[in-house]
Amino acid sequence: MSKDDTKSSYLDVLNRVIEEIIAPQAAEIDQESKFPRAALNALGEAGLLGLISANEVGGLGQGHRAATEVVERLASACASTAMIVCMHYAGTAVIEAHGTREVREAIARGQHLTTLAFSEAGSRSHFWAPLGTANKVEEGIRLDAKKSWATSAGQADSYVWSSRSLTGDGITVWLVAANTQGLQIPAPFDGLGLRGNYSSPITAEGAIVSADAMLSVDADGFNIMMGIVLPYFQLMNAGFSLGTMEAATTKSIQHITGTKFEHLGQTLADLPTIRAYIARMRIKTDATRGLLLDALNALEQGREDAMLRVLQVKAAAGESSTEVTDLAMRVCGGAAFRKEVGVERHFRDARASVVMAPTADVLYDFIGKALCGLPLFG
Repeated sequence: MSKDDTKSSYLDVLNRVIEEIIAPQAAEIDQESKFPRAALNALGEAGLLGLISANEVGGLGQGHRAATEVVERLASACASTAMIVCMHYAGTAVIEAHGTREVREAIARGQHLTTLAFSEAGSRSHFWAPLGTANKVEEGIRLDAKKSWATSAGQADSYVWSSRSLTGDGITVWLVAANTQGLQIPAPFDGLGLRGNYSSPITAEGAIVSADAMLSVDADGFNIMMGIVLPYFQLMNAGFSLGTMEAATTKSIQHITGTKFEHLGQTLADLPTIRAYIARMRIKTDATRGLLLDALNALEQGREDAMLRVLQVKAAAGESSTEVTDLAMRVCGGAAFRKEVGVERHFRDARASVVMAPTADVLYDFIGKALCGLPLFG
C-alpha cells in the first residue's frame, strides 16, 4: 500500500469514528465533564492510537504531519478527545524511542493509553525544571513529586514522567504505570474548557518503580523533552487550535446564513459588518494553517529555521484561536451563549492552548531569544 493509500485509509476511518461516535457525544462530554471513553475505545480499535507507532510493532508508522492532522480533525468535533490524543501521541513518541517492545505493541494494538506528566506545582509552566525527585531505594526507584496537570489523569494506563535525575544534575524521564502505589489524584478536573480531558494534578509519595522504568539514560530527560516531545507537542497543539478555529468559523457561517431579520427580509449575512468579521476569521484561520504547514515542511526538510517555526506555531495558533472564537461569539450574538449553537464550547476550549505549557508568553520569550542569538535556557 502506498503512503497516499495509507493516509486515505486511516483518515477515512477517523472521519467515520468522528461522525458516528465523537461528534454526537461532544456536547455531553463537555456538559457533564465525562471522559470520552467510547471515543478512545473506537480510536484504539481502529488502530489510530497506534498512528505513530512503528510498523514493526503493528502501528501505522506515521509521524508529525499525520499526528497533527488527526488532532486537528478531532478538535473540530471534540476538543477534549483531541487533547487526550495529542498527549497520548506525545507520550507515545518517547516510548517509541526508548520504551519496551511490550508497551509499544500494546499502544499499537490500541490497548494502552499514555500521557505526559511533566508540569509541576513548584515550577509551573517551566516544564523543563522538575522539582520532583528520584532516589534509589532497596525496592527500586522512589519517585516523589507534585505534578500540577496530567491529561487523562486516572484514565491513562501510563505516565511519561519527569523527575530530577538520580545524580541530581539533570532530568530523567520514566514510564510510570498508572496503578503504581503512591500515586494519587488530589482533586478532579473541573475546568472552563476541555472539560472531558481529566487534566488533574497527580502526586507521587513514595511511588516505587523499577530501574528499567527509566526511558533512555539518567539525566538525558532534557534531550527527550526538546528533541522528541516539544516538536510533536507544539505542532499538535497548533493543529488543535486550528481545528477549533475551523469549527467556530463553520458554525458562525451556518448561523448567519440561516438566521433572518424577518421584518427586513434579510439574513445576518446581508450585514457588511458581519461579513467583515467572517472574513477576518477566515483570514486568521488560513494564515495559521499556512504557518503550520510551513513548520511541518521545515521540520521534515531539516531547514535551519525548523526550531524557530516549531516555537512560533503554537504561540501563533493559540492566540489566533482565541481571536477567532471571540469573533464567533460576536458574530452569533446572543445565540452564541446557547449551548446548542456550539460556538461557546469552542470559545472556552480555545483558551487552553495559550496557557498550556509552554505558554504563549514563555514561547514569545523563547522566540525573542532565538532571534537575538541568545540561549533559550540561559
